[in-house]
Amino acid sequence: MQIVNSLMPAAPRLAVAGAGTPNNRRMNRRRALLLSAGGLAAWPLRLPAQQRRSLSDPLRLGVDPALMQSGLGPALQRAFGRDTGVAVQLVATASLPLLEALDRGELDAALANASEAEAKFEAQGLVHDRREVARGEFVLVGPAGPGRSPDPAGLTGAASVTEALVRLAEAARAQPGTLVFLSAGDGSGTHLAEQALWRQARIAPEAPWYRAASPGTGFAAQVAAVRAWALVERGAWTAAGAARSFVLLRPAATERAGVERVHVMRAFRVSHPAAKIFIGWIAGPPGRRIVAAQPGYRTPP
Repeated sequence: MQIVNSLMPAAPRLAVAGAGTPNNRRMNRRRALLLSAGGLAAWPLRLPAQQRRSLSDPLRLGVDPALMQSGLGPALQRAFGRDTGVAVQLVATASLPLLEALDRGELDAALANASEAEAKFEAQGLVHDRREVARGEFVLVGPAGPGRSPDPAGLTGAASVTEALVRLAEAARAQPGTLVFLSAGDGSGTHLAEQALWRQARIAPEAPWYRAASPGTGFAAQVAAVRAWALVERGAWTAAGAARSFVLLRPAATERAGVERVHVMRAFRVSHPAAKIFIGWIAGPPGRRIVAAQPGYRTPP
């Protein structure tokens, strides 16, 4: 897991009686947060200033890499901190290991885009308050060719991403060395969606044309640099700014794996006092406004 940053509200911290020891400070902060939880309906009213004491105990929010790279996670962090004064520490990690960390109590809440895996954790009671907060899509992209060959792999006109993957595999096998498919390969929502679409196409992708991305680098930016074919998250791809020189194919209406649903949820094993507040905020009007303003996303019905 990669700890990205913490939002540090600029307003001064207020003195609280009996706050001399770390235990007292934590108890006073948590009491203030719990007492303020009932005021969520009064947005955009600010929560009590004592919540600023969360600087010593920030809410640990796991965020899938694509949701970090698109800017969605940081935008929600900034707006929540501005509205509430509660510090949020973003922890960038792929959705599948993120859910496992949430189950172990290493995170307080999560923002993930791997609906099928999330649903299994929810069914076992390992996560609480799972709510859909945004929708996007996973799209197939690839380098456009020069001149009269804008689509050297011959995917233009494919009725679905699944059909395009079949054509892509055939072209790769017929013309070795002419194209590369780059997989996120990390258990992220993007990777899990890609694997589901390969299964739907009934193809087992293979080396040398099928490769895993290097860890520690933004996946969409890496795809653009390598000029490979890949399934990418639309918001992250938009943020990477490489659309002009690439072919882009959207999933068909029947391809459920191509539809991205972003959910927020909190841990079962730990109970941070700000977790419920964060979920109420992000699923309510303030969070929906932030989602609607982010390129590549829309709010759920």
